[in-house]
Amino acid sequence: MTSRRAGRRRAPDFLAYGILLVGAVLTLAPFVLSVMTALKTPLQLASEPVLAPPDPVTLSNMQRLFTEYGFVSPVVVTAEVVVVVLVGQLAFSVMAAFAFAKLHFPGREALFWLYLATLMVPQVVTVIPLYTMFSAVGLRNTFWSLVLPFVLGSPYAIFLLREYFRGIPDDIIAAARIDGAGTWRILVQIVVPLSRPILATLTIITVVSHWNSFLWPLIITTGRDWQVVTVATAALQTQYNANWTLVMAATTLAIAPLLVIFALFSRRIVGSIALTGFK
Repeated sequence: MTSRRAGRRRAPDFLAYGILLVGAVLTLAPFVLSVMTALKTPLQLASEPVLAPPDPVTLSNMQRLFTEYGFVSPVVVTAEVVVVVLVGQLAFSVMAAFAFAKLHFPGREALFWLYLATLMVPQVVTVIPLYTMFSAVGLRNTFWSLVLPFVLGSPYAIFLLREYFRGIPDDIIAAARIDGAGTWRILVQIVVPLSRPILATLTIITVVSHWNSFLWPLIITTGRDWQVVTVATAALQTQYNANWTLVMAATTLAIAPLLVIFALFSRRIVGSIALTGFK
């Protein structure tokens, strides 16, 4: 009798684990297939089943990306864009979020929710106006055209940080003001150190989103001078030749830095879940 009850209790657990396993396979399979394809020659890809492992393993696709297709430049440009946008996003979003969370000024709530409402506007709606503006001032196909629309913060980043800052007890800030600390000192020496987990989370979100950015770089740049990784990868596919082994090699190289960053900041992401863990 007891064994039957235990079996009935375990059945939902097995079902849940089975669903999670299927989800994990569906999530990881494209990445595994990308790596496998990148390590094959075009002849292997054409003559063998898609799921067949590469035999022998070859790095020729990686070498061709850098020797024949000049893939170093897109990687460098993308890294520069991500670094500049990340610094700007963190700096301006922290200042704006702190003002909305802890400073009192007329119209604070109305201004915040008005700014947050811009999240409802799809990015594609702003592409044509932004393109017209940058073309008018002569910034089309430049480095600044890639970073200026995003470097001054974003509604999502400000909202995320504001909610976290609101969890910091006001008593800590009041005590710092009594000790003579000004607003900048409170922000830099108290609020920012207490917010490292959420800042790490925002760092990963920003890096991933702008490393994978495609639509805006494709529209605002021409040629190879300011081509980013995503645009360079798409350019490997032509009308008559898909170059799938090269495309998968480029995709694998593009994913690798993101996996490293996630491994370095994964503990911070878990820590950011405890939004009310202040004593």
